[in-house]
Amino acid sequence: MDFTPTPEQTAARELAAEIFGDLSTPERLADCGGGTDAELWKALCAAGLPGAVAETGLLGLVLMLEEQGRTTAQVPFAASCVYGLLAVGAHGDADQRARLLRAFQDGAAIATGAFPARPGGVRAAPSTDGTGRLTGSVPVVPWLCAATHVLVPDGTTRTLWLLRTDAPGVRRDPVETTAPWSAGRLTLDDAPAERLGPDVAECLGSDASDRLGPDAAAPQPPAARPYADVLATARTAFAGLQAGVCAGSLARAVSHTTRREQFGRPLSTHQGVLLRAADAYMDTEAIRLTAYEAAWRRDAGLDAGEQALTAAWWAAEAGTRVVHTGQHLHGGIGADLEHPVHRHFLWGRQLAGYLGSGAEVLEELGQLLTTREARDLQNRQEATP
Repeated sequence: MDFTPTPEQTAARELAAEIFGDLSTPERLADCGGGTDAELWKALCAAGLPGAVAETGLLGLVLMLEEQGRTTAQVPFAASCVYGLLAVGAHGDADQRARLLRAFQDGAAIATGAFPARPGGVRAAPSTDGTGRLTGSVPVVPWLCAATHVLVPDGTTRTLWLLRTDAPGVRRDPVETTAPWSAGRLTLDDAPAERLGPDVAECLGSDASDRLGPDAAAPQPPAARPYADVLATARTAFAGLQAGVCAGSLARAVSHTTRREQFGRPLSTHQGVLLRAADAYMDTEAIRLTAYEAAWRRDAGLDAGEQALTAAWWAAEAGTRVVHTGQHLHGGIGADLEHPVHRHFLWGRQLAGYLGSGAEVLEELGQLLTTREARDLQNRQEATP
């Protein structure tokens, strides 16, 4: 495994850092309120950064999302790249790629996803021509109010459906979340959609209905498992975003404790402060490393389900600790709702909630590992004469 960025990935990261640093300032963020920063999104698209993901891969996207997280820039970068550009690029047919990829690359279209699938959330009535009608609701979809397209998994079969937000039967109601992500409640009433990738039954066989847990996804390569691949990609990307949020929070805490004095010396020289900051640094590095590993495996065409869950667990558990530490080390200033470090706190909590609680993610990872071990044992027994 080699996580050294390619020249293209490094260039994309440096350009992203420059744009986010110049335009995503605390003053502009305050003016955005709860909406998307349209000017910043336009600048990112004009620079070709969403389109660059097709060349830099998921690892390149993670590197750029780290830079977004450092500034908590209010744009749907992760959602549109994961649920639009990468999902269509990997699992769309030739017609879908020709129609949609350019729009996602230049920002004319913005995608989001109603992930993960919830039993009974959305039901699909598919047609033989690859289209279908969707009915159901999803309580919270990030960046829904800014999106032109939504990737929606069927809650029963996990088949992926792509629909336009302006299609008949689609309703979007704004939802206030911890971080200002322009989120919304998605309600579908016989809404038209097109299937993305093959039906799950086509991938798993006629007995797919009995094998839709983690064990159903394990034997197949990522390209043959659209739902599992998109979910793992999303977990990895948002974990990378969390790594940036934590790094930004810690950087602010270090700057504050270095300048602030107590009892005649900087706060940063006190042992308690040093230990808290050191723990936060190690947590941040753990989030970053696990996200890099999951991204590298996905780019290499390897299954990354376990690694994506590991990254999600670190991002949820450790990410919460880090943003709490960042706010705590600011003392009373950290309680100021208008202070920049408070935005990192809100984003860290929002990302942890979106990725799932640590216990929930750990349970899913345990089920995946247990199923894999049972399958490997069965294969060894069958191979023994």
